[in-house]
Amino acid sequence: MRYVVSFWFWLVFGLTVLPCFFVGLVLWLVTAPWDGDRRLLHAYVCRWCFLYLGCWPGWRVRVEGRELLPAGPCVLVANHQSMADIFACMGLSHPFKFVSKASLFRVPLVGWMMSLLRYVSLERGRVDSMQRMLTACQMWLRRGMPVLIFPEGTYAEGGRLLPFKRGAFRLAMEERVPVVPVVLRGTADLVLGDGPWLSPRAHLSVKVLPPVAPEDFGEDELRLTERVRGAFLSALAPQDSPG
Repeated sequence: MRYVVSFWFWLVFGLTVLPCFFVGLVLWLVTAPWDGDRRLLHAYVCRWCFLYLGCWPGWRVRVEGRELLPAGPCVLVANHQSMADIFACMGLSHPFKFVSKASLFRVPLVGWMMSLLRYVSLERGRVDSMQRMLTACQMWLRRGMPVLIFPEGTYAEGGRLLPFKRGAFRLAMEERVPVVPVVLRGTADLVLGDGPWLSPRAHLSVKVLPPVAPEDFGEDELRLTERVRGAFLSALAPQDSPG
């Protein structure tokens, strides 16, 4: 069954990505002169990407806690489980610039759209790229735009939580903006391994936790990092069934 599901998904994706890209391109051309932050284009892409998670009847997605998202700048941090994570995060329907590995920006259509949206690229393992990424995120925060970062940097098998890198938390402390945990569940069940095979049944959830104020931790970014990671561990802990 996974072959049927995977064939269907990639068929739908292949048939829609080009026309959706051209709609986005037109939207960019119309709005770029007065929408430098690409907020309208991002809203369109959120809708476009999130719809893919509804293209198979065995997939269910629930988004909770949108009301906890601050109106102004913040650092959104999400756990990383699979390549489906960013599709799930688009269900927040909230403005943000997300940090992605640089190789994705070179993918035709998808990467081109990411560049038009002015998302932030990062080459793993390169200190200079990390500094450019933090500088770009700093700029967006000062413009009032949230940024979305996966602090694990990559994902592990089985959806387990890896140690958090401190960059996102240092950024929040320096810019004095809240850290907002976004807990993803089920995306590791949707994508088998590293893809391209997909499961016929998956229950995904995107849950926004209450913002964490960096000023409560002074200048101790390690304590802030561990506090937020602890919130993820609690939220991802198996739920005991009643009785």
